Amino acid sequence: MNTMVPTTSSAAEDEFGLRLAARLSAGNRELPHDIGERLRVARAQAVAARKLPPQLRTAPVVVQSGHSVALGGGWWTRIGSVVPLIALVAGLITISVMQDDDRASELAEVDSALLTGDLPPAAYTDPGFAQFLKADSASD
Repeated sequence: MNTMVPTTSSAAEDEFGLRLAARLSAGNRELPHDIGERLRVARAQAVAARKLPPQLRTAPVVVQSGHSVALGGGWWTRIGSVVPLIALVAGLITISVMQDDDRASELAEVDSALLTGDLPPAAYTDPGFAQFLKADSASD
């Protein structure tokens, strides 16, 4: 029996196979002749199958021709990628318009309070008036 260990990547597997074959062959002498022959043929078939190179398996190729109406088709994909962008821009424009309206209404309230108040608008620019407001708020 050849005990040389091959230097391939599956050297451990081959060594295990050789030891297993030696042990099976040792017990083969005590078996009846017909069972021994069937085992010998089965071993020969296993060795022949082991020596065959593995066949490469390729994935099936799917070829699509023409225009598709499915959701993964050309125009649907383009429309589906543009719709979120349009929604985002519309949302930003809506937020900007609402903030401008709120700011304008706040300024209108301040202007109407200034114009309808008891003090003239020039009083608000007087430095002494600012001191008066500070002193008045401190006393409260």
